Amino acid sequence: MVILKSPFEFIANTINKRPFVVAGLVIAVMLMAVYGAGLTVMKTGTETYLDTDKPVGSLMLHYTDEFGSDSVILIVEGADITTPDVVSYLESLEEDIRNERYVAGVTGLPDLLKSLNGGVLPQNKAEIASILNSAPESSVSRLVPSKTMTLVSIPLETGLSDDSQVSIVYSINSLLSFSQPPAGITVTPSGSPAFSVEMKEDMNSSMGTLIGLAMLLMILAMVFLFGHVRYRMLPVFIVFCGIILTFGVMGFAGIPISTIVIAAFPVLIGIGIDYAIQFHSRFDEEIRKSPMKDAVFTTITSSGPAIMLAMIATGLGFLALSILAPAPMVADFGTICIIGIICCYVSAMIIVPTFATIIKYRPKEGNLNSLDEMESCPADRKGCEKKPVVKKGTKGSLMEKYDVLLGGLAGKIAKNPVPVLILLFMLAFVGIQLDERVIIDTDEDAMVPQGMPAKVSMDKLGSVIGSTNTITTFIKADSIKDPETLRWIDGFGDYALEKQDDLTGVTSIATYLRLYNNGVLPTDKNEIEDVWEKIPESTLNNYVKGNMESVIQFSMKDISIPATQELIKDMQKDLDWYVMHPGMTAEYTGQMMMFTHIIDGISNSKNTMTYLGFILIFAFLLLIYRKFAAVSPLVPIVMIVGWNGLIMYSLGLTYSLLTATLGAMTIGVASEYTILIMERFEEEKARGEDKITAIQTAIQKIGTAVSVSGLTTVFGFSALILSTSPIIQNFGTVTVITVGFSLIGAIVVMPAVISVFESFGEYMELRHQNREKS
Repeated sequence: MVILKSPFEFIANTINKRPFVVAGLVIAVMLMAVYGAGLTVMKTGTETYLDTDKPVGSLMLHYTDEFGSDSVILIVEGADITTPDVVSYLESLEEDIRNERYVAGVTGLPDLLKSLNGGVLPQNKAEIASILNSAPESSVSRLVPSKTMTLVSIPLETGLSDDSQVSIVYSINSLLSFSQPPAGITVTPSGSPAFSVEMKEDMNSSMGTLIGLAMLLMILAMVFLFGHVRYRMLPVFIVFCGIILTFGVMGFAGIPISTIVIAAFPVLIGIGIDYAIQFHSRFDEEIRKSPMKDAVFTTITSSGPAIMLAMIATGLGFLALSILAPAPMVADFGTICIIGIICCYVSAMIIVPTFATIIKYRPKEGNLNSLDEMESCPADRKGCEKKPVVKKGTKGSLMEKYDVLLGGLAGKIAKNPVPVLILLFMLAFVGIQLDERVIIDTDEDAMVPQGMPAKVSMDKLGSVIGSTNTITTFIKADSIKDPETLRWIDGFGDYALEKQDDLTGVTSIATYLRLYNNGVLPTDKNEIEDVWEKIPESTLNNYVKGNMESVIQFSMKDISIPATQELIKDMQKDLDWYVMHPGMTAEYTGQMMMFTHIIDGISNSKNTMTYLGFILIFAFLLLIYRKFAAVSPLVPIVMIVGWNGLIMYSLGLTYSLLTATLGAMTIGVASEYTILIMERFEEEKARGEDKITAIQTAIQKIGTAVSVSGLTTVFGFSALILSTSPIIQNFGTVTVITVGFSLIGAIVVMPAVISVFESFGEYMELRHQNREKS
């Protein structure tokens, strides 16, 4: 610890000598951070879900670039969409959309009517009805499900970036807003691009609102829970500075924001508020008994190293997340959390004493200073507990009474630790077993409010045309036009469709070769070339790229994610069994494969991430303290991980990309609390306190601050439970539970653990002394 104090002494002396210079530097850094925050960019797409340096991600990226053509679907509704004025309106609208950049084509009711009427648009309702009645039902039902609804399909160019897709969605929305549909006609954009754009907008706006609400609730919590110190809102300001600083680092470092990374900021608010409260509480404690400069020096040199050790342990938990994350966006979550806790820590350590020095901080008067004035115990009186002195004429605040309660509770637990540990370990053991039964869900529907317009329109679209989900087989061969390759594509498609009940259809280049050859697959190279020439280029581009790559698209029923996992596993067995000729490879890709891969990644890595976090913190604590008792802060964390599994299973909660980080997040938050308590216990022991008194003092000094920060965090995160987005609700609920359990682990479990470890140490030391005597 001596090695650590040198830079802290320098910081303390600098603040004491030049507080205004330090304040100026803080303001300058914050202004730079605001500028850097403006450089941050939002990132979505394949690269956020899959590591594109690995085979699955690389194939997915290649497939998306070459074949990934999404479509915007316009849902047109009204009393009767087959009237001439509606058809004329749609023709004009389609022509405007065709002229937009990135649009590959437009297909709607006017195109169907023209194709069935010699290229001429019918001019009266009777003629329109006659054409529709005489047309093949399969052609009509695809575009005109009923007389009150028609669909306009707008396929986009392949390989479009996310920004380009956003651009075309905005362009189409703009065209719709300026178009003048006939009375009673509504036009709603739907399809994947429109859904993604609205989902992103909704998450961004709702997260902004929720973080604002969280800050408001935290302010209210500070008003009621942190009233025993002056400037109770200072920690909230410090957290705000820490978050701005984090955004600034992200902007300058070029770290993008994704939907999952946004969730790191509520976590940082929770951890950052604790750093700020710890420094503020310690300074308030020191200023009551020391001059200003001494209080600044003691606060920074005593709390600075202790909180830094807790911060490093927290960072190691998030480092495990970054190393073993099941998706790049989850790795970014861990990275941002590491950057954020450093920013919040530095902000708290510098701003609290600088602010106090400049404004000449004075503690509140007339408060019960229960922690510094204790009744002494006669040396001959066994079992005597030191108790706080309550001065006549003083009136203890709520938190000061809570101090006394914590001290009494810690003393009782420290004297009878074994029953407490056995009971809580049993609950944790049950929870660890049940955690394996918690469902993993990555469905995009879970990420958005069920009443979001884009979600409603997607559901409506699905009810009309069926599930829009597909499983893609990517094929690479020496020549796609080779008769044997085409026979394999045709044969495997039919084989998989017949074998798997959850598949509803199959489409490939073989499908169109049959369509344009009277239902027969051509088998001769010359015949294949002749039929190939008849297929429209736009159709060919959807299924073939060059002469060596092709895809088979399997449409499927609207089934659950676990059922989709089983379907893909079965189809993989089919693919392995169905013999390919030399020079040909086939493998699955596409969005459903991506989500399945992520689920497998979460399932395989969530426990490993937790174990790695434990190992890293275990090694760190041993390295710093060089004694086995130093690992005591990990014992409550093991229990908390088990309790999390128990409560998630009991409440029917699921793991998502957000809550997959729960193990690492638990280690991060809980290690912060438990290490601070252990550090304060060691400090009190060094002052000559006995074991029980040192535990009581540590829990009182740190436990009160931890309780304030923990309850403040709970208040803040409870705002997320009010979100309309299921995934944010889930995350908010799980985080509130985790923070609550972390408080229990720190205040209830830690005294018992310290007591057991200390008793064991005393026993071993006694044995060693007896051996030396003998």
